[in-house]
This record gives sequence, C-alpha cells and structure tokens, in this order.
Amino acid sequence: MRKLIILTGAVLLTFLLQAQDPHFSQFFASPLTLNPAFTGKFDGQLRLAANHRDQWPSIPKAYVTTSASVDFNILKDKIPSGDVFGVGISGLSDQSANAALKLNYGSVALSYHKAIDEDGYNTIGAGFQATYSSAILDFTKLDFEDQLTQNGFTGNTQETLSNGNSQNFVDVNAGLLYSGSTDGVNNYYLGASVYHINRPNLSFIDKVWNLSPRVTVHGGGSFPVSDMLSVSTSAIYQVQNKATETLIGAALSANLNSDTENPSSVYIGSWIRFSDAIIPYVGIEIGGLRIGASYDINTSSLKAATLSRGGSEFSIIYIKKAGQTKGIPCPKF
Repeated sequence: MRKLIILTGAVLLTFLLQAQDPHFSQFFASPLTLNPAFTGKFDGQLRLAANHRDQWPSIPKAYVTTSASVDFNILKDKIPSGDVFGVGISGLSDQSANAALKLNYGSVALSYHKAIDEDGYNTIGAGFQATYSSAILDFTKLDFEDQLTQNGFTGNTQETLSNGNSQNFVDVNAGLLYSGSTDGVNNYYLGASVYHINRPNLSFIDKVWNLSPRVTVHGGGSFPVSDMLSVSTSAIYQVQNKATETLIGAALSANLNSDTENPSSVYIGSWIRFSDAIIPYVGIEIGGLRIGASYDINTSSLKAATLSRGGSEFSIIYIKKAGQTKGIPCPKF
C-alpha cells in the first residue's frame, strides 16, 4: 500500500509541479542535457555520450531515463584558431510510473566558443538548442479514487483526457559557458543554462499548464596533484518552479599508464545531493572512452519506502581524437 501511495504521488507531482525535467546524478556526463553551450566543447573530433538511470528501484519502473547524444566541431579551417563552432544532436526518453507517462525529446544544438587569449586556454561561449518533444499518457495504467471498491481498484473511472493522451510541442533552450586554464593542464569552468524558455504548454485536460523554465548554474574543474593523481570536481544548482536541486562532489583519478594524451585511468569519488542522497561514483577511462557508474543512497524522508535505494546510473562518453591535437584543456566533470 505504501508503494502504491508513493507511486501515485510521483505521478501527481509530475503534473502538479508542471512536469519537472528528468535529471541525472552524473550530470557532468550528460553535457547536452545540462547546457547547450557544452556542444562541441571538447578536445577531439567527435563525442558520443549515453546515460541510463533507474530511480527508486524498490518501486518497479518508477522513473527510468535514458539519453544519447553526438556532437562535433565544424568549420575549423574557417574560424580563428582557438575558437570552436559546435553542432550536436541528442535524444532523451523518460518513463514514469511503470511507463504510464512517457516523455521523448529530440534536440539539435549549436554553440560558438571564442578564445580570449592567444593559446586558446580561456574561452567563453554560448549555445542554443531546439527540441521537439512528445508526451504520451497511458490512461489504462492509472488508478483513481472513484475506481476503488471493496475488491480493490476494480471500478470504472469518470476521469477523461479531454485533450487526448498525446501532446507534442517545440522547446527552446540556451546557455553560456566559460572555460579556462592557467597552464594548459588544469581546467576550470562555470556555466549557466535555461531550458523551456518559450514555456510550452503540456496538458492532457482542458487547462493550460506551461512548463516552467529550468535555470541551472554549474561549475567544476580538473586539477593535477601529482604526476599520477588528479582531482576532478563539479557542482550544480538548478531550480524549476518551486523545486530546487543542489549537488556537489569530486573524484580522484589515477593515471595508470602515465600517458596524458591517451590515459588509462580509474576514478573513485562521491557526490552529494543536499537533503536527498549520497552518490558514490566509480569510473574507468581507456584512451578516449570513459565509463562511469553511480548509485544514489537515499537519505531523505523517503528512505523507508525506497529502502534507501535511490537509483542506479551508468554513463559512457567516447571522444574520437584527431591524429594531432593541440591538447586544449576542456571541461571533463
């Protein structure tokens, strides 16, 4: 019964809070869902990224989110040295309440980063993203109060979807990003983004429910502490309608082959989502491939119902590097 109440509450919150966006604990490994200005901002020719999150596994299929993206640089021979012109394509699927609500997003993003020093170590850029979205609500998987009988939810509901069970809309997102380095080895960055700038309408009934803008501020850096070890840290604060989220954490990495161009490294660290979860993280990097895994250990008031199982998450990022690269440090976490 407790799981049913939580599951019903999760669905209701999706609507009452005007459809809060899906989110990842490994936000640093999902660049195009974090900030359109990350598009093309990496040291290489092509970047592939994928993420998968299963939240609250003690409640079957409460929230399951999967994303994938590809981005690359264009016009390298036609823009000033140190500048970056990026193009990206991404998709995201989010399923709630055992797939009763399905959200699908397809996006195209552009960004431009301007070097503000001769070496190109410091850049400032802006990105824009257009998204086509669809929302599908499977009414047969929902239970309502008027269906409750002495034998359970066996009655018929009088609730209807006056606008149909499918809604489509176009979304506009934008962001800014500063990336810097003092010596060409370390890196630090600070960014901000706004999603749902045009506040699209998403409603299955005769009521206008506009998606609230999601405003995000994030930053981080990567700093060597020895020839073998380095520390990567990142933090994020985001607000949407009346909901806020704050994460901060770091990972220690060990370069096992002492190769700075194509390292073989292991990562171990942890992030904290304030008032919600502790998130241990482990990762491995081989050449241009980095795989990460994390697990949310729930510390909020829901920990009894979720058995402290906040959710598992996996990420993969692959960067194809050019034969010869300038090695400009770029945001990594």
